[in-house]
Amino acid sequence: MSLPPGFLDDLRNRISLSQVVGRKVSWDMRKSNQGKGDWWAPCPFHQEKSASFHVDDRKGFYYCFGCHAKGDALTFVKETENVAFMEAVEILAREAGMPMPARDPRAAEKQDRRTQLQQVMEEAVKHYRLMLKSGQGAGARDYLAGRRLDPAAQERWEIGFAPDQRQGLFQALTAKGITADLIVDAGLCARPDDGGAPYDRFRGRIIFPIRDARGRAISLGGRAMDPNARAKYLNGPETELFDKGRNLFNHGPAREAAGKGQPLIVAEGYMDTIALSEAGFRATVAPLGTAVTEDQLRLMWRISDEPVIALDGDAAGLRAALRVVDLALPLLEAGKGLRFAVLPPGLDPDDLIKAQGAQGFQKVLEGAEPMVGLLWRRETEGKNFDSPERRAALDKTLRAAIARIADPSIRHHYGEEIKRLRWELFGTRRTRAPFVPGRRGTPVPAVPTTATRQSLLAIAEDEAMAQDLRMSVILAGFARHPALLPAFETAIERLATTRPEHRRVQAALLASLHGDGRALDGVQDALESLMQLPHVRISPPIRSAEDVDLARMCLAEEFAKLDAARGAEIEIRDAMEDMAGLADEGLTWRLSQAAEARNNAGRSRLDDANDLGEDRTALSRHLQDLIDGQIWVKKKG
Repeated sequence: MSLPPGFLDDLRNRISLSQVVGRKVSWDMRKSNQGKGDWWAPCPFHQEKSASFHVDDRKGFYYCFGCHAKGDALTFVKETENVAFMEAVEILAREAGMPMPARDPRAAEKQDRRTQLQQVMEEAVKHYRLMLKSGQGAGARDYLAGRRLDPAAQERWEIGFAPDQRQGLFQALTAKGITADLIVDAGLCARPDDGGAPYDRFRGRIIFPIRDARGRAISLGGRAMDPNARAKYLNGPETELFDKGRNLFNHGPAREAAGKGQPLIVAEGYMDTIALSEAGFRATVAPLGTAVTEDQLRLMWRISDEPVIALDGDAAGLRAALRVVDLALPLLEAGKGLRFAVLPPGLDPDDLIKAQGAQGFQKVLEGAEPMVGLLWRRETEGKNFDSPERRAALDKTLRAAIARIADPSIRHHYGEEIKRLRWELFGTRRTRAPFVPGRRGTPVPAVPTTATRQSLLAIAEDEAMAQDLRMSVILAGFARHPALLPAFETAIERLATTRPEHRRVQAALLASLHGDGRALDGVQDALESLMQLPHVRISPPIRSAEDVDLARMCLAEEFAKLDAARGAEIEIRDAMEDMAGLADEGLTWRLSQAAEARNNAGRSRLDDANDLGEDRTALSRHLQDLIDGQIWVKKKG
């Protein structure tokens, strides 16, 4: 069976070699550099203990320095699964979610045609290069010199020029024996509606060759010399060779530069990409006359885990950035993100480099902000949140945005960051002195009394220790009973871990829940440290490891205690803010009632994780009753 042109290239672009190989090897993480796509492991093809098997994830090839095995993802599947080539293609196509094409006896003929079209494109590149060096290209050469592109730079980028002639390219190519159909199908010329001879698509424009990741010419881009032209930039149409939404300008060279440690920068167009590359930022790409697409975003993540989107600081640039945010949210994975470098208003990368040099752009690059910051700015900048309704509307919008994130761990961390930003925005607004019933004029300062502070401090240290102990029991319990993880996924994500070993075990549990069977192996030191704690060893989930039902009940109870304790802390903090400056005797009594309610909640046993909110609700209701009853006012008689 023959495959359609481009099918294998598309397949290789959609899969990650490290993921394919990772099912068969154990990576040496001391030697590997995940950020650069550089992986090492003992070779799966011969017996060895050292890590001599190397995977270059960006280039999509592996090589063993011991047995000299080498190849790509298809070769690896063929050799390790002992299957034929087409069966290996089917295996990887299923993994990539690509349907296998129907059998096509004309596939070989189509491949020959694709090769012919690429040859036509190369001839067009040569023709336009000659035109730039001719007398007709003098104006274009002056323009390029004004953009600080000397002849050597023009040669590197293979920049050409299309004179303002209706059939200049068409006549040049047909004179070489190339048929009109091939010229038109390559996207270089178009047929008029009246059925006459084809005419050149590019006229009066500086020409930029567009090449795929393997360096093959697949289309052209042109910048108009006439400032009054209908389109400043013009790309070739979509053809058998060119799909603008699935390619990037400067893809191959940028991938190579990123592999050597440079940050991947995503610029807006050809000239920005060229200007940045010539200034030393060689890992720069650009979309091809369209907004960034999902396929382009995945291509970027194959090159770099955290591309930097460089956009103009005007309204259009920010709108483009926010479109990328909306596109990327559902696609986020652990370790795969975006940062945004917003340039000063009125400047594009080329302007900034001319004005401030490469160091000026480097400064902007270093100030790039994560995607969550841009999401927050979109929903808050220039808006007023002076009412509960407006704040509730903000919360609703942000929850909807975060809900689009598929990865539960990333969704959790986005939620935590939004909470932090929300506290920065609203937290200081509650510092005004509260209204005191029966008193008019200037409110009294909100200063807690000595007795109040002592009443809180008396319980804070013991409670913090109790919560830390519960956290240890919960994490160790799920490590001993991983079958219970799915039922408690949300609760585990929401654990507010503070100790490093707690965070490591929490992350490993979530990774294990989502298919990483070796995640817990990497935190054995932290788990052993938890298991040595006396209160962990005697806890039912550990002491009675064979009783899964008992473990489920006990872990649900520990979550309930944590939830109730945190609810009490919130209520007490709110009470302090609401009641600061009032009669100390009543306030202290109220706080003692809250502490007693919390302790009672901690002693209760809950049989089901769905009941976790009842104690908090009861406590809130109790404290509200105390406020409504004006407990701080001494009753007569």
